[in-house]
Amino acid sequence: MLKKAGVKLYTFIIFLFLYAPIIALIIFSFNNSRTMGVWKGFTFKWYLQLFHNRRILRALYYTVLIAISSAVISTIVGTISSIAIYKLKGFKKKLTLNITNLPVLNPDIVTGIALMSLFTFLSIKLGLLSMLLAHITFGIPYVILSVLPKLKQLPTNLEDAALDLGATPRYTLRKVILPLIKPGIASGFLMAFTMSIDDFVISFFTAGPGVTNLSIEVYSMAKRGIKPEINALSTLMFLVVLFLLLIINRKDSKGGGKKFEEI
Repeated sequence: MLKKAGVKLYTFIIFLFLYAPIIALIIFSFNNSRTMGVWKGFTFKWYLQLFHNRRILRALYYTVLIAISSAVISTIVGTISSIAIYKLKGFKKKLTLNITNLPVLNPDIVTGIALMSLFTFLSIKLGLLSMLLAHITFGIPYVILSVLPKLKQLPTNLEDAALDLGATPRYTLRKVILPLIKPGIASGFLMAFTMSIDDFVISFFTAGPGVTNLSIEVYSMAKRGIKPEINALSTLMFLVVLFLLLIINRKDSKGGGKKFEEI
């Protein structure tokens, strides 16, 4: 009994430590004070002012636009690259994997400076295009790392069996390979999307005048003081993500139940 109580207490402390900052942020998004140090009553005014703050809304627009665009392109390129890497053998495969892992292991500040130097050398104006290309660059390795394990789980003779049954290589890829590695593709997309929204350092070095995302906007606000509208926006983003996770988990549980019934 004591052991179970200790485990429950330890789990509670861990979750409290992880989610206490988020809970505090949500509570103070309804605070009637501009500072988080004093509670001056309950209000919704920061949520109303959020939709009138053009600067924050513009940063949110660029954040979502770049995150979705880079995640989609990274997923397509990363999936194709994963299949190509999976078919390589020996030294070529090891070398390609090591090169692919470099952007993940490389410090963000090095990647950011390198990309900024490259864009300047190629006379690419820093702005929306440069930031999008930068996010695609560091998103592709995460997709590859998510898709490759799913490819390794496939039977080695699966493609040959499909070809022996009369399927063309393109049909085999579209109807056999891709459906089986779909969970890895979805995980890679979510990883690329999350990393894009979360990124600051690389975005800071590759963003141009007039183009900014939420992380850069919050950083610039920190010098003058974080506005309460950011708390409201963060709360809304957290609730949207939580809602999407609940929907996905509900669909997965229903799908698992149907598959169990079929078996």
